[in-house]
Amino acid sequence: MQTRQLGNSDLNITPIGYGAWAIGGSGWQFAWGHQDDTDSIAAIHSALELGVNWIDTAAVYGLGHSEEVVAGALQSWSGPRPYVFTKCGLRWDASGQVRKVLRADSIRAEVDFSLRRLGIDVIDLYQIHWPPDPDSAELEEGWATMSNLKREGKVRWIGVSNFNLQQLGRANAIAPVTSLQPPYSLLHRQVENDILPHCQSEGIGAIVYSPMGSGLLTGAMTRERIANLPKDDWRKGHSDFTEPNLSRNLALVDRLQQIARGRGRSAGEVAVAWTLQNPAVTGAIVGARNAHQAEGVMRAGELRLTEEEIRQIEEGLVAETAA
Repeated sequence: MQTRQLGNSDLNITPIGYGAWAIGGSGWQFAWGHQDDTDSIAAIHSALELGVNWIDTAAVYGLGHSEEVVAGALQSWSGPRPYVFTKCGLRWDASGQVRKVLRADSIRAEVDFSLRRLGIDVIDLYQIHWPPDPDSAELEEGWATMSNLKREGKVRWIGVSNFNLQQLGRANAIAPVTSLQPPYSLLHRQVENDILPHCQSEGIGAIVYSPMGSGLLTGAMTRERIANLPKDDWRKGHSDFTEPNLSRNLALVDRLQQIARGRGRSAGEVAVAWTLQNPAVTGAIVGARNAHQAEGVMRAGELRLTEEEIRQIEEGLVAETAA
C-alpha cells in the first residue's frame, strides 16, 4: 500500500490501520461479545500480510486484554514490526467501572502498564482517549505529561481522540498535536464541518475510527444478525442498530453493495474508501475479528472511488435522510 505522513511526525502510515477494539473481548461495558484470541492474532497477521503497517489499540479495550493480544501477534510475527498506537486516560477499578483520569501520576502509571502488556520499548503514537469533563484542568495536566513522556523517549509521538476544536487549541498551546482520532463514516459526518478542515489546515493527522459504522456498513450485518447479537455486545442497543435508524442505514448498505459488486469489492471496502477520499483524512482504523474478515476489508486503502460512485452514494444519503 501507499503511505501518508501522519501530521508533524516521521511516521508514514498506510491508509488502513488494524483496529483492535473488538478483540479485547467481553467483560466490560463497551465489549463486542466473546472473542477467540487465536482468531484475533490470525486477523492481525492477515492485515499485516496485506500491507497494513500500524495497529491501533487502547489500554481500556478489554481492560488491558486487547494490548496483550496485540503483543501475542507481534511476538509471533516474522515480518517488520508495525507501528503500535495505543491510548490512555480511561482507568478501571476492580469491578470494571471505567472513568476518565488525566492526572500526571495516572498517565505515567498507564504508559508503563501499556509498555509491559504490549511487550515493546516505546509506543509509536500515544493518545489521550477521551477529553476530561468541560473546564477540567486535567486536560492541561494530562497533555503536559504526554509531552514529557515524548521527551523522555517512552513514546515517539502524541495525539488525541474525540477532542473538539476548543480542546485541540488548549492542547496545542502546550505542545503540538500530532494527530486526532475522530469518529467518521457515512453514518456520522459531523466532523466534516469543522474538525477535519481544521486538521488539514493545521497539519494535524486525522485517523478516523468506525469508518464501517461499527460493522453496520460491511454488508454482513442483517436484521437477523443484529437481533441475535449477544447481550454483552454494546451495539445491541445503539441507535444506529435500532429503529427508526436501522431501516435507513440498511438501505444505505444496499446502495454500497450495488457499487461494490460492480468493482468486485465488499460494501465495507466501499464505506472505508469513501472516508479516505476526504483529503483531510490520513488513515482509517478498520477492525476485523478473524482472518477472513481482514481479507475482506484491509484492501480498502487501494480502492479509489470514481466521482460517479461518490455521487451515487451522496444522492442515496440525501434520499434516505429525506424519507
